[in-house]
Amino acid sequence: MICYRLVCVHEHSFEGWYKDSATFARLQENGLLSCPDCGTSDVKQALMAPAIAKGRSAQAPTKEVAPAPQETPTQGSNVPDKVMVAFQKMRQAVEQNCENMGDRFATEAVRIHHGEAPKRGIYGNATERERTMLREEGVDVVAVPWVKRPES
Repeated sequence: MICYRLVCVHEHSFEGWYKDSATFARLQENGLLSCPDCGTSDVKQALMAPAIAKGRSAQAPTKEVAPAPQETPTQGSNVPDKVMVAFQKMRQAVEQNCENMGDRFATEAVRIHHGEAPKRGIYGNATERERTMLREEGVDVVAVPWVKRPES
């Protein structure tokens, strides 16, 4: 997964997460990116600070594992429309760019972390106990709001 800072023609700044730079380029070329504030598809990359790699011994935990979806109280609650749209877009990006492991999420995340499976973005279900185990293994895991897909 790669995170880009983006800006729209109206100077709204936001982040986008993509499987890789080629995926971002393809979405941008096809006009499939949109600003969460105004909805325009005239979006481009904003200037970003470079990531500086540290020596192996001081290296931060890897980020090869995509966020684990988790049910949230946002559904049916009093969440602003902009926030709900952002959560829905986040879900769509995860589903399009990562592999769903379902209840096998924790097992596959450990396999990826130890180099026993190819590095790739994954998502799925994890219990609190499994999330604790993953953190203890040094696997970077994030629980994200998993809201219903937008009505078409």
